[in-house]
Amino acid sequence: MKPTSLAPDFAANAKRAKWLKLLHQWHWISSALCLLGMLLFAITGITLNHASQIESKPVVSTRKANLPPALQAQLKQAAQQVNTAHTPLPLPLPVRAWLGDQLKVETNAQAAEWSNDEVYLPLPRPGGDAWLRIGLADGAVEYELTTRGTISWLNDLHKGRHTGVAWSWFIDIFAVACLIFCLTGLLILKFHAKNRAATWPMVGLGVLLPVLLAILFIH
Repeated sequence: MKPTSLAPDFAANAKRAKWLKLLHQWHWISSALCLLGMLLFAITGITLNHASQIESKPVVSTRKANLPPALQAQLKQAAQQVNTAHTPLPLPLPVRAWLGDQLKVETNAQAAEWSNDEVYLPLPRPGGDAWLRIGLADGAVEYELTTRGTISWLNDLHKGRHTGVAWSWFIDIFAVACLIFCLTGLLILKFHAKNRAATWPMVGLGVLLPVLLAILFIH
């Protein structure tokens, strides 16, 4: 009768071992995917929390040029289309190509701000700012770039500020990986809690401490 009585326990232990192995697998895979992102967001969490204490000196650079007459004509034609259709348009493709070649400025297909005498294009970016202005009458081009250093750039990556679609997707995927990492870790703790008396008190402290701080000190 002993083999029969041990059979349910053996089956339960085998099932438990199977789930634990699966959880460990998901846990280490998600942790590997999260490694660099967790380091980045943890470090920039500290720098953002102490932003007022970390000095950042903006560096401003300016570039000027003049559009060739042929491109000035295309720009004026585009301005007439905007005035007629009342719809913002990007800079004409040949103008964008010239700006990239002459001033090393990438404007892509972003819609510009058109007025009667100039075209203005805001070019915000992580860790700084930039703008481009082109006079319609004389074709004078002025480009200004402001950079605030590596820490500011990393802080903007943390916030997803002016980082584009690809980085936005990365943040979402990273967040999902972090959820998997945390939840599988919690389930692994549940499996081992019987042999580790401090498991649930530590988990409870990790939950209770931020809740109390928020209730008592955040107003």
